[in-house]
Amino acid sequence: MTVILFILGLGALILGAELLVRGSTNLASAIRISPLIIGLTIVAFGTSSPELAVSVQSALSGNVDISLGNVVGSNIFNVLFILGISTIITPLAVSQRLVRLEVPIMIIVSVMLFLFGLDGKIGKLDGTVLFVFILIYIYWTISRSRNIKEQIVKKHKFVNCENKNPTKLFSYIVLIISGLALLIIGSCWLVDGAVRIAQRIGISELIIGLTIVAAGTSLPEAATSIIASIRGERDIAVSNIIGSNIFNILAVLGLSGLVVPDGIQVEPVALKFDIPVMVVTAVVCLPVFSPEV
Repeated sequence: MTVILFILGLGALILGAELLVRGSTNLASAIRISPLIIGLTIVAFGTSSPELAVSVQSALSGNVDISLGNVVGSNIFNVLFILGISTIITPLAVSQRLVRLEVPIMIIVSVMLFLFGLDGKIGKLDGTVLFVFILIYIYWTISRSRNIKEQIVKKHKFVNCENKNPTKLFSYIVLIISGLALLIIGSCWLVDGAVRIAQRIGISELIIGLTIVAAGTSLPEAATSIIASIRGERDIAVSNIIGSNIFNILAVLGLSGLVVPDGIQVEPVALKFDIPVMVVTAVVCLPVFSPEV
């Protein structure tokens, strides 16, 4: 039963990622906006929902260390592992707008987290500032999508009439929701199955927590970016990761900081190692990414 659960989880992840990428690209075409915008918003925020659920629940349960560790660990994993795998599949020459705007924003919010943590905690004021910034970012991103240039429209071969049919639009939204649901369910099944298998072969709880569980909340991003890379949807593959990292810091930690009465404690080791590593991985994206001409 454990092996079956693991296999079902893997299958759900793959199918969910396929549905999410297909629905997202079709929706972008239908409403005449770049897949980059869809990747930065709907896809990125949807695949980050496991981090949001785990961090907020951990904060409410008093396990505040998990909230910070989950976000910092996921952001590092997203860049180093998921983008690394995606790049092996296909070279990720990305939109100049992503390199000029979103990557610097990711770096800025990463540095903000480090500065907010210097006093030893992410308090209610810090959480409020972070959450207000995610609202501003969402509004700004959606506003930009309305000003899409004609060359972007031609590049992605947007259609004018047929895909604007309400029935088709609804079907694309259903694909996206179904894909997100399968990603979340699949990641839970896969992690549960992997933990049980690891326990049976004698792997310690510490190792399981540092590997399987830590990476588990990033499985939706991994599956989505890998499938997007295979399908040649490079903008979605990259923007999913960048958007998720921004969402993790601003929304996930922002909400977590708001619901914890005494704030999220930031351990000295996190300030000396974990958060700086997260900042460095964000900064490394600038020279590594190759912008499109």
